[in-house]
Amino acid sequence: MNGGIGGLLQQFSFTDLVDISIVAFVIYKIIMLVRGTRAIQLLRGILVLVLVWASSIYLNLYTLQWMMNQIFTFGVLAAVIIFQPELRRALERLGRGTLFSRQGMDSEQEVNRLISDVIKAIHHMSQHKVGALIVFERETGLTEYIESGIALNSKISPELILNVFTPNTPLHDGAVIVKNQFIAAAGCYLPLSENTSLSKDLGTRHRAAIGISEVSDCIAVIVSEETGHISMAVNGLITRQIIEEKLITKLFEELTVAQKPKERAPFWKWKGMKNG
Repeated sequence: MNGGIGGLLQQFSFTDLVDISIVAFVIYKIIMLVRGTRAIQLLRGILVLVLVWASSIYLNLYTLQWMMNQIFTFGVLAAVIIFQPELRRALERLGRGTLFSRQGMDSEQEVNRLISDVIKAIHHMSQHKVGALIVFERETGLTEYIESGIALNSKISPELILNVFTPNTPLHDGAVIVKNQFIAAAGCYLPLSENTSLSKDLGTRHRAAIGISEVSDCIAVIVSEETGHISMAVNGLITRQIIEEKLITKLFEELTVAQKPKERAPFWKWKGMKNG
């Protein structure tokens, strides 16, 4: 048996190892590119079709096998059409040299600083009844919604957020999307929720927040310009009149879930934030 393994290993050269490593790395980056986006659901659907096709061959289901063959005949063209947004983004990132770059929040300290700046702005807007909608991108990509607004790619600061949502300015009506600790864009258009059971007194901002949380895993924070109340939408559900301490805890938990899923926000770090 050892001789068989040794002979198998001798058949592989260093070039073969490099070749396999490069292909594995490219496949990994492709998976990371579509992970969390709506494309992953489409890939799962394709996997189901492949399993049905394989089962039809194994069980000699000739009619089903013929039908699956017809589907796969046009599969390549269909895949190009279905995955056009993802393919375009991948080519754009490849052209910018960012396809293989590492993205994401690096430390809890940076998350703390992000939340601190956002909370300061939200507290001020809540006191002065300035309407606002801030969306935090997580695993599901929000590129198509970012592209609907005005690109900023700016480091977050309370002053910038306040300037964006100042009434009667060009960007105050849309949403701000936060990506990797940066304000990716402002004035973004979001899909409105089609949930017919929502309260009739919810305005456009609240329905947009619920809508974007229905199609992605983002966190949306809303400040009402009528009442100044703060709300938060996650997974299609909205929590209205949420207190700042609970909002801080939730943001910290969700934005660091990939690092430490069960760690909670250290409240002592946030004491005095209202006056900070």
